[in-house]
Amino acid sequence: MTTLQKAQKWLSEPFDKDTQEKVQELISNNPTELEDSFYKDMEFGTGGMRGIMGVGTNRLNKYTLGRATQGLSDYLNEKFKGNSISVAIAHDVRNNSKEFAKIVADVFTANGIKVYLFEDYRPTPELSFAVRHLNCQAGIVLTASHNPPEYNGYKVYFDDGCQVVPPHDSNIINKVNSLDFYDIKYNGNDDLITYLGNDLDEEFIKASIKHGSLDAQYNKDLKIVFTSIHGTTNNIIPEVLHKSGFTQVSIVEEQAIPSGNFPTVKSPNPEEPEALAMAIEKADKIGADVVIGTDPDGDRLGIVARNNKGELQLLNGNQTNTLLTYYLLDYWKKNGKLKGNEFIGSTIVTSDIFFPLAKLFNVDCKVGLTGFKWIGKMIKDAEGKEKFICGGEESFGFMIDDFVRDKDSVTSTLLACEVFAHLKHQGKTAFDLLAEIYTQTDFYLENLLSVTKKGKDGLAEIKQLMVNYRNNPPKEFNGSKVVELNDYQESVSTNFLTGERTPITDIPKSDVLIFYTEDGSKIACRPSGTEPKIKYYFGVKSKLEDVSKFDDKYTELENRIEQLKKVFA
Repeated sequence: MTTLQKAQKWLSEPFDKDTQEKVQELISNNPTELEDSFYKDMEFGTGGMRGIMGVGTNRLNKYTLGRATQGLSDYLNEKFKGNSISVAIAHDVRNNSKEFAKIVADVFTANGIKVYLFEDYRPTPELSFAVRHLNCQAGIVLTASHNPPEYNGYKVYFDDGCQVVPPHDSNIINKVNSLDFYDIKYNGNDDLITYLGNDLDEEFIKASIKHGSLDAQYNKDLKIVFTSIHGTTNNIIPEVLHKSGFTQVSIVEEQAIPSGNFPTVKSPNPEEPEALAMAIEKADKIGADVVIGTDPDGDRLGIVARNNKGELQLLNGNQTNTLLTYYLLDYWKKNGKLKGNEFIGSTIVTSDIFFPLAKLFNVDCKVGLTGFKWIGKMIKDAEGKEKFICGGEESFGFMIDDFVRDKDSVTSTLLACEVFAHLKHQGKTAFDLLAEIYTQTDFYLENLLSVTKKGKDGLAEIKQLMVNYRNNPPKEFNGSKVVELNDYQESVSTNFLTGERTPITDIPKSDVLIFYTEDGSKIACRPSGTEPKIKYYFGVKSKLEDVSKFDDKYTELENRIEQLKKVFA
């Protein structure tokens, strides 16, 4: 079926008049947009959907959301047949998120499923918390995380509070793919909807403080600037901090206004210094110790801290996770809580520092594919046998304990501020602590390069790049020979020195390639699962014999990364 033929099917029922008019407008006047809107079906992937809003099979709209929800409803009614079924639904501040949430709720209730619907926007970790707190069989959050304003998304959680993993993910996908748009039930039953408000918020806040505050004796001394970047944490994080004894919290008021247009930033992504520029300016003006910024749905956090020159410097995700993980492990050790069956969680594209860090405290480090769903699966698989302490990935996500089974900026912000309060009391910076850690583990430094390639042609180009890297892998990077290649799509690790090929049996298949070189460099390549990008992750390491050499070693490793970036830019 051609793109035009697919579009023409949207010019009659079951599609409403407004949708039909917009599709006709594309057919008549915008062939490029028509092609991108209909050339494929938006995939209901292993965690849900994310894409540009608009009409068409490759857009997020009432019909693509309805089809996904109908398929999930069918699966839940089959999986939990004979039981009372309920689903929790949350949404972020994005344009259309609230309307989309009600559409999704109506489809569930039309299928006889009870819905707990948040009365207004809430952070994603609160949705994960709510699923288990309310004994739901599933959860949905309408969000596109840190993507640009034209995006929205649909994330699916199962009864363990974690994003869906095998076998549920593929089973749901099969249900969704078997449906036609005619099969969607929209005639919802409001009697099956219970609205969630302050009571659930208070339960989540209490749990966050319980798990995120370990020793609050110095909290009142820390001077914090916080920004929600127009997102969902504008009220909840300041309240959590206040209830934990932080009395010097300044808000970036211009960015405390919830808005799906994110008017003060190019992108609401705390990984980008530009998104935190207003907060940094405020922090310099008032002499704050630390800046914290979260993304629109409140699962990621970015931290800007004073370096050894007194300047505010953005920590990368691996540095933040290193600080928080070390602090937690050290606290557990000092308090006699480490019994020998604990573990931390990481991902294949995250820094390898977490292996020696885990060894330092005699705990295990488990590694999964990119995404916190896999860390959630680790927790589920280890229940009753091993105790999860914390987990993180390089993309500015961290989680503490397992009361939330997704990355959680609320609890992580609280813990981070406590770490900085303790460091301030000791007259140290975050970089002093990193230097101390690196003398024990090696100095690890990472960076990321994202290359955007939009549309149908861009998708094809990204696929071809991965084919080329796989079929004709580079033999060296910056003069350092490749010694190992891990191909997670083929599930094989190749030793370039011996030619030996070893099966990768502990990680599911995924389109990821990771190269290791003689000098200890790590280069990972993967297409983004949520944006039209190919991502390159760079990691380098070196010995740090003395903390006094920190700055020189930092510069040396930064230069190595910049040289690696030139290969792919």
